[in-house]
Amino acid sequence: MKITNYSKIAEKYDKNQYRANEISFDNDLKEYIENNRQKEYDVLDLSCGTGLYLEKQTNYFNGLDIKWSGLDLSDQMLNKAKEKVKNVELIQADVADMPYESETIDFISNSYAFHHYMDKGAALNEIYRVLKKGGIYKLHNIAIHDMPKWWAYHYFPSAYYEDLKRFWNKDVIYNELTSRGFEVNLEITYRMENIKVIDYIDHVENRDISVLTLIHDEDYEKGLERMRYDIKTNPNKTIVNDFAEMFCLAKKI
Repeated sequence: MKITNYSKIAEKYDKNQYRANEISFDNDLKEYIENNRQKEYDVLDLSCGTGLYLEKQTNYFNGLDIKWSGLDLSDQMLNKAKEKVKNVELIQADVADMPYESETIDFISNSYAFHHYMDKGAALNEIYRVLKKGGIYKLHNIAIHDMPKWWAYHYFPSAYYEDLKRFWNKDVIYNELTSRGFEVNLEITYRMENIKVIDYIDHVENRDISVLTLIHDEDYEKGLERMRYDIKTNPNKTIVNDFAEMFCLAKKI
C-alpha cells in the first residue's frame, strides 16, 4: 500500500475550497455534550491536517470548557494548522502510538484519514485505549466501494485500484469496531448526478487529492489531458458521477 506524502502538498492543501466548505457544525459532538454533562471535555481531531475541523469547531463551541487537541503525522500540515488555531494542543505522532493516557479522551473526530493508516488494526486499538468509557469515535470518509463511477476514477482508472488497497469496506469497519467493544452506528449516504468536468479541473491540476499523488505520473498526465480535451471540445461536457460517504459513530462500551 502506497502512502501519500503530505509534506509535498501541505502548502496547496487548503486551495481545495471543498475541504473548508464541507466542514459544518459538529452535531454529534453537540449531542455528546448534551448527554454527558461534565465540567470539561477532551476532544481530539485525529489526523487533523491543516486544522480545518479544529478552526471551525473551536469557534462554534466557543464558551464551553473543551480541551481541544489535534494529532497528525506530518509536521508540515501541523505548521499550517498552527496558523489557524489557538489554544489547541497540536502533536506530531503516529495514530498507532498516541501519546495520551488511557481513557482520557471524550470524543475523537477522524475525517478522510482512516484509509491512510498502514496498520488500521493498531490504530483502532489505540483509539479504543485512549477513549473514556462512553466516549465516541466519529469516523467520516468516502465509501469507495459504493462509488465506482466517481469522476476521479473515470479519468484516472488506476486510482480506483490504488484506493482498493487503502480502503476497508463498510463490513470490515463495522466488524473490526464491534469486535473491539464498540457500539456501532454506520450509515452510507449516496448520490448519483451529472457533473460538469470543468468544475473539477482545478482539483486535478492542483494534484492535492491524495490518490492522484499515488498513481504513476504517466497515468496522471494521461487523465489530465483527457479532461482538458473534453473541456476544450465541449466546455459544458458532463459525465455521470456517483459519490458515497460513510458516517460511523462508535461508542466505547
